[in-house]
Amino acid sequence: MNRHSARTALTVSGSVAMVLAAAAAGAEDAPTRLGEVTVTAQKRVEALADIPMSVSVLDGDTLARQQADSFQDLASLIPGLSLNSNSRGVTRVTMRGINTGGVASTIGVYVNDVPFGSSSGLANAAILSGDFDTFDMARIEVLRGPQGTLYGASALGGVIKYVANQPSTAGFEVRAQGSVEDVSGGEMGYALTGVVNVPMSDTVALRASGFHRSDGGYTRSIGNNPIPALQDPSVNIIDGTLVRDELNGSEVTGGRFSTLFRPSDSFSLDLAVHYQEISNDNSSVFEVDPMTFSPLYGGRVASRYHHEPADIEYRLYSATLDWAIGGVALQSVTSYSEFSHDFRLDAAVVDILGTGLGTAQLMTLFYSTPGTTDMLLSGVLDQLTATDKFTQEFRLVSPASDTFEWLLGAYYADEDSVIHQRAIAVEPGTGSPVASVPALADLSLTSAYQELAVFGNATWHVTDRFDLSFGARWSDNDQDAAQNALIILPILPGGQLALDFEDLKSSESPVTWSFSPRYEFNDRTSAYLRVATGFRPGGPNVLPPGAPAPASYDSDELTNYELGLRTGNASGSFSLDVAAFFLDWEDIQLLQVVNGFGINANGGTAESRGLEFTATARSGGLSLTFSGAYTDAELTEDTDPLVGGFDGDALPFVPEWTLALGGDYEWSAFGDATAYVGGQVAYTGDRPAGFGNRIDPMDPTSPRREAGSYTTVDLRAGVLWQNWSLELYGKNVTDEDGITDIIAPGIFPNGAGALSLIRPRTLGLAFGLRF
Repeated sequence: MNRHSARTALTVSGSVAMVLAAAAAGAEDAPTRLGEVTVTAQKRVEALADIPMSVSVLDGDTLARQQADSFQDLASLIPGLSLNSNSRGVTRVTMRGINTGGVASTIGVYVNDVPFGSSSGLANAAILSGDFDTFDMARIEVLRGPQGTLYGASALGGVIKYVANQPSTAGFEVRAQGSVEDVSGGEMGYALTGVVNVPMSDTVALRASGFHRSDGGYTRSIGNNPIPALQDPSVNIIDGTLVRDELNGSEVTGGRFSTLFRPSDSFSLDLAVHYQEISNDNSSVFEVDPMTFSPLYGGRVASRYHHEPADIEYRLYSATLDWAIGGVALQSVTSYSEFSHDFRLDAAVVDILGTGLGTAQLMTLFYSTPGTTDMLLSGVLDQLTATDKFTQEFRLVSPASDTFEWLLGAYYADEDSVIHQRAIAVEPGTGSPVASVPALADLSLTSAYQELAVFGNATWHVTDRFDLSFGARWSDNDQDAAQNALIILPILPGGQLALDFEDLKSSESPVTWSFSPRYEFNDRTSAYLRVATGFRPGGPNVLPPGAPAPASYDSDELTNYELGLRTGNASGSFSLDVAAFFLDWEDIQLLQVVNGFGINANGGTAESRGLEFTATARSGGLSLTFSGAYTDAELTEDTDPLVGGFDGDALPFVPEWTLALGGDYEWSAFGDATAYVGGQVAYTGDRPAGFGNRIDPMDPTSPRREAGSYTTVDLRAGVLWQNWSLELYGKNVTDEDGITDIIAPGIFPNGAGALSLIRPRTLGLAFGLRF
C-alpha cells in the first residue's frame, strides 16, 4: 500500500461521526465512505489520519440525525468539551480544562476560514463564543490543544471550525424539513429549515440556506417580593411585577448565501454572506437555596421585576480565493464580520454602585415625591456589546508531496469593539423608561485592536513511515481603549460624577511554535508526539492616569505536550483514537481588584493533564461509538487573594470525567426504504464553580460550590424513503437536571443563589423532503 492510501485507511480514527455516517449510507458501502474523510484543520485538504494532533469531526448527516444544532448538543459528542452557560449565545466554551474565568476567550471559533469574535480582553469574548446553527454544515472540525501557529490568538484550548457546504455545479438540489417538539413543563417548539443549490453554468453555482427555530420556554416567574422598605415611610414601593409561565423561550433565525465561481480546476472564488440572530426572551436562571441548591419557589421558578431579553446577531461576509500557479496554491481569505449582544438585566434589587441599595431603592429614594402613594420607579440595566472585525489572510501552499510539504502565510486583523451600559428608571408594570428620571449611570468602553502576523508550517516525510511537522508564528498587536462614564445621583457633589479615561494603549509581539513527529507502524496504526504553544493577547487596563494599578497586562502562554495513537483493523470495522496530554499554563490572565480598580492582570500558573479517546465498531447495520475524556486541571500557584484561587484548586466548570456511548442500527424496511433506531447515553462529572463562588464568602478556604454529575439519554428513530424522511427523537428523555451555571448570592432577593440547567426532556417529530 502506498503512503497516501495507507493514510486514507486510517481516516476513521478520531471521528465520532464517521461510523454513524457510514451506517446511514449502508453497511456494505461503509469502508469506502470512511476512507474518504478529509479535513482542513491544517489549512490544506488532507486525510484526517495525516494530522499529528487530536481532532474530532462531526459530519452534517450526523448533526442532522442527532438534532445537534447548538453548543449544548455538541458537548456530549465531543470528548473534552465543557460548557458554562445560562442562555443560548452566552456560553463559555472550554477544552482540556483551560478556564479560569475572565473575559478573553481561550477557544477559537471559525466559520470556514473566517475567525469569529474579538481577540482582545475588552469585549467579553470569553462568554460570547459563536454558537452557530449547524444546518447545512458539511462538518464541524474540533482541534484540541493550542493552535497558535496556524490560528493565532485566543486558541489556547483549541479551535472549533464550522465548515459550510459549498455551492456545487454538479446538479440542482432542494432540501427542506419541518419539525415540532414538546418540552417537559414548557411550551411547544418548532423548526423550519431549507436549502437550495442552483448550478448556473458549468463554472458558476449558487447556494442559499435558511433556518428558523423556536425553542419553547420552560422556566417561569412569580413576580418579586416587595423591595425592602426604606426609612422614609412616605415612599411607597411597588410590589413584584413580572408573573409569567414559559419565561425563557428563544428563537434562532438565519441563513447563508454563497456563490462559487470555478472556471478551471486551478481557480475558484467563493463569496459568502452568513447571518444569524438569537433572540432570548429571558435567561434560564432561577433562584435556589445557596447551600442546598433546592429551588426556592418550587421548580424552575424565578422572581423577576422585569423581562431580561437578549438579542444576539452574527453577520459574516467573506471572499475566499484559491488559485494554483505553477503547482503552488495562492489562497486569500478576506472577511468582515459584525457581532452584537444587546440585552437587559432586571436591576431592581441589584446594587450597581456599591451603596448597599438596589437601583429601585436608589431611584425611589432620590426621585420620588414625599407623600406619593403610587410612585412607579424601578431599575434595569441595558447593555450593548459589539465588535466589528476586518481580516485578511494570504497563504502560499505547496502541492501534495511524498517528501516535503509547506505553507507560508500572512494575517492582518483590525477590530473595533464597544461595551455600553445604562442604568435607567422604568415603570414596573410596563418596563417603559420614565422620561422625568435621568439615567442613574451611563458608561461606555471603546477599544481597538490591530494585529499583523506571519506564519509557516511544514511537513517533512523523512521516510514512507516517518514524518516531522513543525511551524512558527510571529504576531504583533497594538491596542487602544477609552472609557467614559457619567453617574447621576443627588448625593454626589454637583449631582453627578463624570469619569473619562482616554488614550490607553498597549503593544506586544508574542511568538508561538509547534513540533510534531509522527510514525506509522503499519497501514493501520500510527503514533504522534505534539509539542505546541498558544497565547491570548494582553492589553491596556481602563484606568485614570496615574492610578496605582498596572496600566496594562501581558499575554498568557500555554505549552501543550501530547502523545497520540490511532489504530484499527484491516476491514475498517473497528478503530481507536487515544491522546494523552499535559498542558503548562503561565502568566494566566485573571480579573483582579488592585487598589480599588477592577483590572485584567497576570497571576498564577496552572496545569492540565488528561486522556481523550474515541472507539468505534461496526457489524452489518449496527454501529457503536464509545468516547470520553479524563481531565485533571488545577492551579499550581495561588492567585491574587481577591480572585480567591489557591494552589491545587480545580479549574472552574471542568468535569473530571465525560463519557458517551452511542449506537445506531439500520435495516431495509420496505421496498427501498431504510429504517433506523439509535441513541446515546452521556455522562458529565462534577464541576466546581468559580474560585470566588465559595459557600462562605468571608472564608477564602471555604469549599467552592459544585455542579453535580448527571447522565443524559437521547433516543432517535426514523424512516428514509426515496425523497422523504420521517424521524422521531427524544433529548434528555430521563429529564435530568444537569447544571450549566451557578450564580452566588448577591444579586437576587432574599440572599438567594441561582442555577441554570440543561434543557428538560424534549420529544420531537421531523419530516423532511429532498429533491
